[in-house]
Amino acid sequence: MSDSDSARPGNFVDGYLLYLLARASCIASAGFHEELRGLGVPVPVWRVLASLKGTDGLTVGELARRCLANQPAMSKTVEKLVAQGLVARRADTQDRRRTWVRLTRAGETRVDELIARAEVHQAQLVSTLGKDGADALRTALTRVIASGKDDPC
Repeated sequence: MSDSDSARPGNFVDGYLLYLLARASCIASAGFHEELRGLGVPVPVWRVLASLKGTDGLTVGELARRCLANQPAMSKTVEKLVAQGLVARRADTQDRRRTWVRLTRAGETRVDELIARAEVHQAQLVSTLGKDGADALRTALTRVIASGKDDPC
């Protein structure tokens, strides 16, 4: 199959929502992920810091879900962030199997810097979609997420 065949209208993936979501996410994220790499910030670290912003802390399990990671990988990322002084951990007083993670002051400062950069990228996406389009997309994606029965992510 030639490249022109795959781009032909009527090609299955051209209208397949899951493909479109994945491709759009890849394209929309690429520039910001490249900027993060230039700053020496791995994407999983960004996701953890951004997920913790505005919370009193999250469990490692909740962080794994929000950051689209498995729990062992999340535990390793958290360990690195503790060593860097960006997050602090504490055991749950009711359930010793659960560990809570929160931003430190240094983590708050770092994530605020990164969020300012993320907002610039988001503004570029909003300008592409228009405010109404961006609001409609946010609403639609939120509905899809809310409909996840067992939420494997």
